[in-house]
Amino acid sequence: MKIGFIGVGAMAQAIIQGLLNAKFVPAQDILVHSAHKAHYGKYASQYGLTAEATNVAVVKDSDLVVLAVVPAIAADVLAEIRDELSANKTLISIVSGVSLNRLEELTDYNLPILRSLPNINSEFGQGMTAVAANENLTGDRKAQAIAMYEATGSVSELDESKFAAFSAISGSAVAYVDFFIDSLSRAGVKYGLTKEMATKIAAQTTLGSAHSLMASGQTPAEMIDKVCSPGGDTIAGILAMEDAGFLPSVVKGIDATIAKSTGKN
Repeated sequence: MKIGFIGVGAMAQAIIQGLLNAKFVPAQDILVHSAHKAHYGKYASQYGLTAEATNVAVVKDSDLVVLAVVPAIAADVLAEIRDELSANKTLISIVSGVSLNRLEELTDYNLPILRSLPNINSEFGQGMTAVAANENLTGDRKAQAIAMYEATGSVSELDESKFAAFSAISGSAVAYVDFFIDSLSRAGVKYGLTKEMATKIAAQTTLGSAHSLMASGQTPAEMIDKVCSPGGDTIAGILAMEDAGFLPSVVKGIDATIAKSTGKN
């Protein structure tokens, strides 16, 4: 199986690195092309990928074609490669805001298509990706496309109507979690820790807490109760955060993210 990437920006590179780390396919079976040869050529050479001269060549030589361009040029790129796309190819789009119906309009209504929203943690095998397939993508072909993302982390199949919410609490929330870790780190500095040490402690604690939550099968509230002793330090901190508006501020952040992504702000 050969996987072609049209566009080699940060998200595409995160997926590629995740695939390489997982040894999902040999490096030479990942084909790349973008508008800037100096960029994609150097990147391909560094990791042993196959650099293609054109977008059309990527499609011609690939089984899975990953469209990883900015939304503004997606229609032009699809017009360029449309004649090479056929029912024996699978188009995987990571283009934000372009629906399955629109992708079909710009290509072919018989084309198998997977719309996806990966996040940047895919690079380290800890990604979270939402996917939605059109009616033409079924069976082994669908499993093959989803397996690409399973190699880089976890996958959830969602209705497209939920993509904006997913993007807010998965894609954008990578930055929000880092913001939280940095806030913990700064608090540690306030009380005498170095920034480097405080960041390491906060990041590992966040990582461990997420792992424990998922492994336990319990709710976040149940895990909080396990740590909060009656009359103890932790519950005092929780109540102070609630009083400062921690929960409403998080929800407002997600509201603002969704409003911006859907053009409602």
